[in-house]
Amino acid sequence: MARFVTRPLRHYERFDCADPQRLRATLQLSDVLLVEGNSRVSGVIKYLTRSTWSHACLYVGIDVRPEIPGPTLLEADMVDGVMLVPLQKYEGFNTRICRPIGLDIAERQRIVRYALDRLGYQYDLRNIFDLARYLLPAPPVPQAYARRLIAFGSGDPTQAICSSIIAQSFQSIHYPILPRRLEDPDALVNDDALLVARHFSHFTPRDFDLSPYFTVVKPTLEHGFDFHALHWQAKPNAVQDAERSTAAE
Repeated sequence: MARFVTRPLRHYERFDCADPQRLRATLQLSDVLLVEGNSRVSGVIKYLTRSTWSHACLYVGIDVRPEIPGPTLLEADMVDGVMLVPLQKYEGFNTRICRPIGLDIAERQRIVRYALDRLGYQYDLRNIFDLARYLLPAPPVPQAYARRLIAFGSGDPTQAICSSIIAQSFQSIHYPILPRRLEDPDALVNDDALLVARHFSHFTPRDFDLSPYFTVVKPTLEHGFDFHALHWQAKPNAVQDAERSTAAE
């Protein structure tokens, strides 16, 4: 079942125009790379979370293992469990970099070390059956219950899904993702309010995008962008004539 639902589908359309070299140069230790997948299970996750992003990886550095030279990501794969993969695995996908703010290098290393210690954990296969029930063109799932449906899992600490292993890594140093504020009328408000961490199994890839504590980093803009230098395909004469006619009117 896992191999079936993770099998790539045809007609994947890429909108991300970032140069792979710029992507490599932009990533920093402990960055979260969100991926728009192109499999059956990716479609289910995107539907249930009302999001573009179906997968999340943690950037753990360069040459982390001899068998994977270059930039390396840590991910939880349905078939192979928690593993390391080369960045180039996702160079053909729409991606987004989400960067935690306010961390020093020691804290970034602690996050990465926590995740690396989980290598070899198995994917929480309970999620396969939870998600397989919704492999329909338009599953009738109210938004209020969507998060719960993908957060069932087995509860086994040696099993994980892609976003939960990353959430655990950040929570290991008490870094916030989308915490709840304590519902107490006597509690302080704003930044002084008491925060309650969500359970790691309740996180989805889009939560790193929505989090007010992560910033979105776009490689095309990070390394200098000048729209004057772009090269546009020449328009056919018929299109140009139609545009001139519309402008004249």
